[in-house]
Amino acid sequence: MMGVSALLIILGFLLMLGGSSTGDQFNPDIFSTRRIVVGPTIAFIGFVAMGIAIIYRPKNKTQE
Repeated sequence: MMGVSALLIILGFLLMLGGSSTGDQFNPDIFSTRRIVVGPTIAFIGFVAMGIAIIYRPKNKTQE
């Protein structure tokens, strides 16, 4: 579970990557939905899932 959560966090940060605006040229892609909404949402879900993965304790099935 922790591995999947880490992949979600990395994916969210990768979706937020991209070129920036310079002093000479404005890049309108900095306001795209992928960078403002989708990337942070996936990263947030990954952080929440990581917290759940740390707390989660699998059921112990022992036979007596």
